[in-house]
Amino acid sequence: MNTSQTELHVIFGTGALGMAIAHQLVAKGKQVRLVNRSHSLQLPQGMELAIGDASDPSFTQKICQNAEVIYHCAGPRYSFKAWVQEFPPLQQGILAGAIASGAKLIYGDSLYGYGKVKEPMREDLPYAAHTNKGKMRAALAETLMKAHRAGKARVAIARASDFYGEGVLNSVFGDRVFIPALQGKTAEAIGNLDLPHTYTYIRDLAKAMIVLGEREEAIGQVWHVPNAPTISTRDMLNLLFEELELPAKMNGMGKLMMRIGGFFIPEAAESVEMMYQFEHPFIVDSSKFVKTFGDIATPHRQAIRNTIAWYRQYLQTQMEQQGNRKVPQSAQKIVRT
Repeated sequence: MNTSQTELHVIFGTGALGMAIAHQLVAKGKQVRLVNRSHSLQLPQGMELAIGDASDPSFTQKICQNAEVIYHCAGPRYSFKAWVQEFPPLQQGILAGAIASGAKLIYGDSLYGYGKVKEPMREDLPYAAHTNKGKMRAALAETLMKAHRAGKARVAIARASDFYGEGVLNSVFGDRVFIPALQGKTAEAIGNLDLPHTYTYIRDLAKAMIVLGEREEAIGQVWHVPNAPTISTRDMLNLLFEELELPAKMNGMGKLMMRIGGFFIPEAAESVEMMYQFEHPFIVDSSKFVKTFGDIATPHRQAIRNTIAWYRQYLQTQMEQQGNRKVPQSAQKIVRT
């Protein structure tokens, strides 16, 4: 096995999750290779970028050579049509890289495959998805575990709920929540704000995936990522406005508004079939991970504080690019630590 200074960790996907994993791995002294299809990125020291088609086995087998761990954080745009066309070949390509290299494959998954549930979600629940996206997610996960059971690959799956945090924009607790709040406007959330809903902090998801890659006993299993204690979406939003020291302004969009919004925001239309997650309690049980590896969850208040800081910098950068160097007063407040 390679030493920690020379271990190669390959990350497919350069979005918020991929970058969160990369930063944590570099801090641990690992060699990090990020992979995407076409985007040139200015990466910090200690990271390298490989550009190519992850659905091409010949490409993935080459860039995964000598890898210790592979992290599957890649995915098509949030469209079922794109999922049908692009997700299976993408996964097969990444799996081919893992099989050829013998590296552990850690897959970042959602909870869609379980479908509607009445109790807190555990890893031993059967796949009972009733939505197109849920059935697709279940099939993708089963393909990976089938490869593991056949002895072809070493796979572990990390499942997270709706996530938020640094770099997370297009999510149900992303830019349409944080940016309006920073501007003193109404934060636009989804569904019944008073129902308990588990939210995952992006850094915790990244840390959990790294832990699964480090621990041999994680392989061959599904693991729910540890989260801060589940509270309602309204409570999450109240925490946000408390940190901003601004009056709380919030709205929960139902199915009708999501359908209307879909005429202007494609992701909104694509989210309608998943609205059941916001019409009933949606709670994740992560006790299996906690008992095995420890509780790595960041308290929501601290995670929201970190996310506010990131969004302030993001807005500053956007305004500078537009030639306006003034930041809204609400975005100038120093984050308390």
